[in-house]
Amino acid sequence: MANGFLIWALITAVSAFILIFALRVISGRWNRKTAVGFFHPYTNDGGGGERVLWCAVKAFQEESPDLECVVYSGDHDASPQSLTARALDRFGVKLLHPPNVVHLYKRKWIEETTYPRFTMIGQSLGSVYLSWEALCKFTPSYYFDTSGYAFTYPLARMFGCKVMCYTHYPTISLDMISRVRERNSMYNNNVSIARSIWLSWCKIIYYTIFSWMYGFVGSCAHLAMVNSSWTQSHIEKLWRISNRTKRVYPPCDTTGLQVLPLEREAKTPVIISVAQFRPEKAHTLQLEAFSVALGRLAADLPRPKLQFVGSCRNKSDEERLQNLQNKAIELKVDGDVEFYKNLMYRDLVRLLAGAVAGFHSMTDEHFGISVVEYMAAGAIPIAHNSAGPKMDIVLEEDGQQTGFLARSVEEYADAILKIIGMPGTERLKMAAAARQRAGRFSEQRFYQDFKAAIRPILRHRSQ
Repeated sequence: MANGFLIWALITAVSAFILIFALRVISGRWNRKTAVGFFHPYTNDGGGGERVLWCAVKAFQEESPDLECVVYSGDHDASPQSLTARALDRFGVKLLHPPNVVHLYKRKWIEETTYPRFTMIGQSLGSVYLSWEALCKFTPSYYFDTSGYAFTYPLARMFGCKVMCYTHYPTISLDMISRVRERNSMYNNNVSIARSIWLSWCKIIYYTIFSWMYGFVGSCAHLAMVNSSWTQSHIEKLWRISNRTKRVYPPCDTTGLQVLPLEREAKTPVIISVAQFRPEKAHTLQLEAFSVALGRLAADLPRPKLQFVGSCRNKSDEERLQNLQNKAIELKVDGDVEFYKNLMYRDLVRLLAGAVAGFHSMTDEHFGISVVEYMAAGAIPIAHNSAGPKMDIVLEEDGQQTGFLARSVEEYADAILKIIGMPGTERLKMAAAARQRAGRFSEQRFYQDFKAAIRPILRHRSQ
C-alpha cells in the first residue's frame, strides 16, 4: 500500500514538473521578442571574453539597428548605463546605445566552488538551470552565448530561439582526454588522479561520456563562431557541424596600440603579463622563469622588472593573486615584481607602452588576445608553444621573426635574456614585424567577419 502511494506521488510530481516545463516553454515561445539575448553571466570578468561580448553587441547594433540587444547578467549592480560605460572605459568599445539588462540570481549554479568534484559536468548542468531563469524572464528571437555554455543550446531551441555562439575554448577537448590517458597532471587533472591507473581510467570514461554529451548539445547551434584554428579543429570534431562553424578571430585593439612608439626609453626593461588570475594562466611558471633569468643575468645587462596585470572574478582569483605575491617573496624577487588588479583600459595601455616584452604561459590557449596586444604595442611576445599562439599568432611576418615560443621554465628564462640582451636595432626590427602581424587581428577585421557570419541568420528573419 505504502509503495503504491509513493509510486503514485512520484508519477504525479514528475507529471506536474513536465506540465509546468511545457507551459513555461510554450509561454516563452508565444511571447518571444524581436531581440538578441547575450548569455554572459559574468559581465565584469574583464577578460577577452568580455571584449568579444561588447564588440558583438556593437556589431549587432550596426548590422540590425531595429533588433533590441539584451544582456543576461549575474552582476546585480549591472545597468544599461554602467555596462555601456564599462565597455568604453575598460575596452574602448563605444556602443551605439545601451543594451537592456536581465538580471540573473541563480549564478551560483555555474560557479566552480559549487562543485568540488565533477566540476565540469556540474557547471554545465548548472548553466542549463541559469539559462532557464534567463529565458523564462525574457525570450529573444536570437540567443547568443558568449561564455561557452553549450549545454544551454537545446533549451534555447525549445524556447524557439535561433542559437548562435562565439566559442573561445571547448569545454572539453581531445587533448584533455589524451593528457588523462597519458597520466599528466595539470590544473584540470589532479596529481592523485594522474598517479592512479584506476582513477585515470575512471576519468577517461567520464571525459568520454561528457564529450559525447558536449558534441550533442553543441550541434544544436545554428551558427558556431570560433576564435582560432585550434578551437575550430576541436569544435568541428566534437560538434560535427563544420558547415555552420565559422572562424572569426577575436577583436584586438591593434589600432589604438599601434600608435604607441616602438622605442622604449626606460632604463629598466619591463616585461608585462596580462591575464586574468585563473589557474590555467600559469602565472607561477612566469614568476619562476623570471627568477631564473635574474639569477643568470649578466653583469653588463640591465635588471628587468615584471608587471602582472589582471582581473579577479571571485574569491578564488583573489586567493591566487595573494599566493602569487607570496611566491614572489619566497623567490626573493618581490622587489622586481609589481601587481596591478582590475585596471582601467587607459592604464593598461600606459603599461603596455613601456614594456619591451610580454609574457604568456597558458597551455593550449585557444587564441591569445594578450599576445596580439603585446605585438601591437611593440612588446615582443614570449608565448606558450601551443594552440593559438603557435598556430595563428607568433608566426613569421615577411620572413622576420615576431617573437618567442616556450614551454619550460628554462625556455622562458632563455627568451627573457635574449630580449634583454638584444641590440636596440634588432629589437626594433622584431617589434616592427610583430606589430605588422598583429594588424591581421584588428577590431575592424572582427566586425567584418562577425557581420558576414550573422548576416544569413538575420536575413532569414526578414524573409
